Amino acid sequence: MLIVPQRVQSRAVTSSSPPRAGVLALQGAYQAHARVLSALGCEVVEVQRPAQLEGLRLLCMPGGESTTMSLLLSSSGLREPLRQAIAAGLPVLATCAGAILLAQRLEGDSGSLKVEPLGLLDLTVDRNAYGRQNESFEAGLEIDWTGLPGSSAGGTQLFHAVFIRAPRFQLPGAQVRVLASFQPAGAAAAEPVLVRQGNIIAAAFHPELSGDDRIHRAALGLRPADF
Repeated sequence: MLIVPQRVQSRAVTSSSPPRAGVLALQGAYQAHARVLSALGCEVVEVQRPAQLEGLRLLCMPGGESTTMSLLLSSSGLREPLRQAIAAGLPVLATCAGAILLAQRLEGDSGSLKVEPLGLLDLTVDRNAYGRQNESFEAGLEIDWTGLPGSSAGGTQLFHAVFIRAPRFQLPGAQVRVLASFQPAGAAAAEPVLVRQGNIIAAAFHPELSGDDRIHRAALGLRPADF
């Protein structure tokens, strides 16, 4: 059984004024990200319009239904402003469907309606490749915190990762750093499940459901000098 914690134990991010952190709030599990960010002391913005991208320290792109999210990016007018903001350096934490939306290459997109990814992350993402909802699972991951400059959030404790209809990350480009891997049953080798490319952090799992705020804290610590 998957256990979804309702309260996140964390230490608030300290600053003279609360950092503004956005959650892409078109569809999906954005409220779970909002709870983590709020517990870290952020002013949380539910992003549904282009103007709401202004002044953000971080944007979380949540899990959900990637086809629906892709359609809503277009109908809301967010698609191009969002692509431009991320290309210009807006730090992003993308989880599950959020990572699908950022990928340059997709596999497993066999429906009549296709996802139109933003093409910013040099990665092939295979949608739902870890199985259906009833094949969801949890695993402890060893994360390379050194790949997140300035992060003091890491430590040696395994990260409790929740995989729900998770995509597979394949063929990362030269600028993509693998921060955590997982070896599925029957696989010949471990596969990336957490990666970073400059201002983009992408996870195949759901850190917002783990009760562990270390990945969100590290994402909030990204600065332009780091990429």
